[in-house]
Amino acid sequence: MSQEKVDRYKEQKKNRKAILAKKKRNVFLTKCGCGLVVVLLAAWLGYSAVDSYYAKANSETVYADVTALDEYTSALASE
Repeated sequence: MSQEKVDRYKEQKKNRKAILAKKKRNVFLTKCGCGLVVVLLAAWLGYSAVDSYYAKANSETVYADVTALDEYTSALASE
């Protein structure tokens, strides 16, 4: 090997721990960032689904005809 390659190898060997620590830190931060993005997307999707469900569920006013029930209770009370 040429002297340049030998010097480069010695430099890499000398800094190997620092280089590996930096790689591990970068991988960890990348995984944490991706995990955070996935959690935020899941939370947003869940919130949107629940919000749209409640918006549709509470959108109409329901009217009920209770005259038959009133007549029945008045008939019972008169007896």
